[in-house]
Amino acid sequence: MSKFKKKTKADTTIPTSALPDIIFMLLFFFMVTTVLRDQEILVEQKIPQASQLQKLQKKSLISYLFIGKPKNTSLYGSEPRVQANDVLVTAPDIVQWVNQERDKLPEADRGGITISMKVDKDVKMGPISDVQTELRNADARRVLYASTGKIYDN
Repeated sequence: MSKFKKKTKADTTIPTSALPDIIFMLLFFFMVTTVLRDQEILVEQKIPQASQLQKLQKKSLISYLFIGKPKNTSLYGSEPRVQANDVLVTAPDIVQWVNQERDKLPEADRGGITISMKVDKDVKMGPISDVQTELRNADARRVLYASTGKIYDN
């Protein structure tokens, strides 16, 4: 009878010398592709507090309007202004802006566009009602008013 040799076990270690390179490549990839802020706020924002808040489910359907006194008063004056995306707009321009924002959405979601108004708490009601009127003209009926945390009465 012939003798059978015992097979030696294979080396089961995994080479880890390339792991730091892979980790740094992933880190750089996410640093390059991540968007931290997509808009620069040009108006002052002291958002009022609310007593009741509701969290939204689909944030992709929200477009933001900022209303407040301009930060650069020497260039834009001291009257409250409306900011849509990165541009200061007037009330008549809001209809065109809403239509542009609606066109960015998929066809099925265009009816569900929501306009979030972030209004400085020191702004009078006049500019706000002008914006509301223009939103009605643009058939943007879903309007919400952004606020900060909940007020707790002691």
